[in-house]
Amino acid sequence: MKYPQPPARSATPSAQELVHNDGRPVPAVFELESPQFLGDEDIPFERYTSEAFYELEMERMWTCTWQWACREEHIPEPGDFYVYEIGRHSVLIVRGNDSRIRGFVNSCLHRGTKFRSGGSDGGFDEIRCPFHGWTWDLDGGLKRVPYDWDAPHVSQRDFSLPRVSLECWGGFVFVNLDPDAPPLSAYMAPMPEHMENFDLAGRFVELHIEKELHCNWKAAKEAFIENYHTQETHPQLLYGSDDEGTQYDVFNDHVSRFFCAFGVSSPSIDPPPTEQELVDMMLVGDRSVLGDTVIVGEGESARIVMARVLRAQLGEKYQVDLSRFTDTEMIDVSQYSLFPNMLLFPQLSLPMVYRFRPLGDAADRTLFELLILRPAPEGGPRPPAARPVRLTERESFTTVAGFDPVLGEVYDQDTGNLRAQQEGFLAARKPGETLLNYQEVRVRLLHQTLDRYLRASEPAL
Repeated sequence: MKYPQPPARSATPSAQELVHNDGRPVPAVFELESPQFLGDEDIPFERYTSEAFYELEMERMWTCTWQWACREEHIPEPGDFYVYEIGRHSVLIVRGNDSRIRGFVNSCLHRGTKFRSGGSDGGFDEIRCPFHGWTWDLDGGLKRVPYDWDAPHVSQRDFSLPRVSLECWGGFVFVNLDPDAPPLSAYMAPMPEHMENFDLAGRFVELHIEKELHCNWKAAKEAFIENYHTQETHPQLLYGSDDEGTQYDVFNDHVSRFFCAFGVSSPSIDPPPTEQELVDMMLVGDRSVLGDTVIVGEGESARIVMARVLRAQLGEKYQVDLSRFTDTEMIDVSQYSLFPNMLLFPQLSLPMVYRFRPLGDAADRTLFELLILRPAPEGGPRPPAARPVRLTERESFTTVAGFDPVLGEVYDQDTGNLRAQQEGFLAARKPGETLLNYQEVRVRLLHQTLDRYLRASEPAL
């Protein structure tokens, strides 16, 4: 249900005002605004703690939504496979000899053994059960049954591996456990249109971090889909990004966005830094190499200088021409949410994608994944996808080799709140959480969309 009244907005300059201040072009997709008021009822804490509610999610939502499973570069050659799991459900993704990518239920049709364990990847010439050796071709057709003289009834039945709906977009491989799933393009619209200039298929996985969290998967995702927490959790970020002016857009049940201007300070910073101070705080570079490109010239803003420097630095490092990207596409941060568990940052300054899913089959454990997607060199070989680095709950992001330690501290701050929140759900006398109408609208949208799936799958009376 959509409500008629518009949400209240901050009296400080909006993201739209900030990104247009320089008089530079702004892509049309970042000029769009879609604010929604979705109500103000409390969200019950039991949605995060109840095993019964978790079971409903597993039965009625995770089995019929499109989920990003891997990148195409994870399975570049025929015979390469990747296992994606969500709770108890397991999908074996295989590139066939015809180079097509297919998804199969990861369970042998003999006695149910998984072909490969969860989270594994690699390569094989055929799909073979490790228990008794029943074997299938890479396209899922039954190939061999040891001692088949004892199984004449098998040849009388279709023993092809059950397929899982699978589609690719932007270099991502998506799966849906529903055999009658709607087309991926309809499910994720308008994201493909908004991403046209970013060539996500031309990216590669530069870094992949997995983090174990003691919280429900929804709480983990919600910690990243609003900037309201920045003033308390990340005060160091207020000097270079405008938290209060962040724009929140609800496009439909599946897709939402926040859009935040960088290269400006939060209105809570008083006195505000000068344009040169902003550049000095936010850009990391060797002045002997960059020269006057880090000096804010007359009539320039910190945003203009930052975009110019990043075009040069990133273009040289990754051997790509970034001249087509506007300042907004270079330095600002938009984060797109695709229901249920994917967050995508297309801009070049923080080119990341997140995923949140139950860890194992538990309501209060989550696996948070962070991938950095960099442009692949133009005309050169694509670098192999980085192997995932696994962190336990207590381990710091700053320990990951190659990860910016400043960003590592930010992610430690984010994930550091989550155990306390999960434990607070159980300790509370108040039965639910109270959300802000505008800045936390994406949290409410997540629950409302989830409810639509839970209700749609209810058995008829």
